[in-house]
Amino acid sequence: MALSKSPYRGTRDFFPKDMRGRNYIFQKMAEASERFAYEPYDGPMLEEVNLYRAKSGDELINDQIYSFTDRGEREVAIRPEMTPTVARMVAQIHREVAKPIRWYAIPNLMRYEKPQRGRLREFWQYNADIFGAGQNGEVEILQLAVELMKSYGATGEHFEILVNDRRFVDFVFEGLIGLEPGPTKKLYKLVDAKNKMPLEKFAAEVRILTEDEGKAKVFEAFVNLGSMADVRRFVDEIFSNVSVSDMHHFKSSAPVSVSGNIAPLYKIFEMIEAAGISEYVRFDPSIVRGLDYYTGLVFEIFDKHPENRRAIAGGGAYANLLQIFDETPLEGVGMGLGEVPLTDFLVTHKLMPDFSKPELDYLVGAFVPEGEATATEIATKLRVHGSKVELFFGDAKPKKFFSYSEKKNFKYLVFVTESEIKLRNVAMRAETTVTLQELTEGKR
Repeated sequence: MALSKSPYRGTRDFFPKDMRGRNYIFQKMAEASERFAYEPYDGPMLEEVNLYRAKSGDELINDQIYSFTDRGEREVAIRPEMTPTVARMVAQIHREVAKPIRWYAIPNLMRYEKPQRGRLREFWQYNADIFGAGQNGEVEILQLAVELMKSYGATGEHFEILVNDRRFVDFVFEGLIGLEPGPTKKLYKLVDAKNKMPLEKFAAEVRILTEDEGKAKVFEAFVNLGSMADVRRFVDEIFSNVSVSDMHHFKSSAPVSVSGNIAPLYKIFEMIEAAGISEYVRFDPSIVRGLDYYTGLVFEIFDKHPENRRAIAGGGAYANLLQIFDETPLEGVGMGLGEVPLTDFLVTHKLMPDFSKPELDYLVGAFVPEGEATATEIATKLRVHGSKVELFFGDAKPKKFFSYSEKKNFKYLVFVTESEIKLRNVAMRAETTVTLQELTEGKR
């Protein structure tokens, strides 16, 4: 039986033209990060499963990770995300280094999911995280996200960043509706899936979880908030009808406070305006993010194109992630942007450059056999100056040489004839005679 030529389902082969596109995407990620003083890091492909079990949520552990028991009887997994790894690494050094800590990575990740548009089993994901900066870090991550998207040529017509705050959501779910942590967690998952299910089913699930018509109406009012002006009216109406001293009638056992749960959302939008990125950002109550470790700001970058209306990136703030390593809390906030949905976004909006051909500087060939040594010398000396040079092997018959050059993207063609060296500027269609010295010493 012949082996299949196809890669494992949900993974890809990257041929040179695919690598050109991937390298372009990665280069922009690195450049944007380093403009904000983020430094590159990386971690191992394998981590102990307990690292994800501690904070990443049941869905990832039960359904999505690739895990196995190694020869030392250790339960390990191919990394499905990067945040637990960066938390583990920061836990090792955060006491000794200056803060904020700004790091970025573009790790190779794997999740066992159904392959579909924008989602594969193997993927690369840009991650940027800042530790020890509080809400300043939250705003900076949003600024970095905007800067990165703009670096690809995207504008506010192409994307928007939808923002919420888990502290505000806790105020509604626990402080107003009065849910305990268990039902609250289920309601988080339900809101996260709101746009993927029929409205009737969503409403029915809400009533099951809230177990009360009045509480269901509070929740309905929450999910219909469309702006920060709506949020302020919602909060004002709550407190005009219920005094602060009477809030205990609504509260569960969880600690919920006005200053701790509402003020941060107000503050973040004030800071967003001051940072000059308001045109890209708006409040959306349906953004809660499914991962359990988020504790503050949560956000998703959405494609506005009607043919690709979906989240292409997301992130949020986490205050307690280092505690799983018995370390003192350290506020962090990060974002993840997968290269698969980003590529779909760029292609959909016609922002992806044409990488069908490589970008090379010179094609050098000899039109006569006795010119081969000179052609080799030219190629060698041009490479010394950092040029991308391809040497056409053997006797380069003109028709064959020019036919080959058209299949690639050369800036210049150099060919050695019986008596001279010719240099052709492909874009200008201009051809001149040059000496070996002029060509190899950059004088032409």
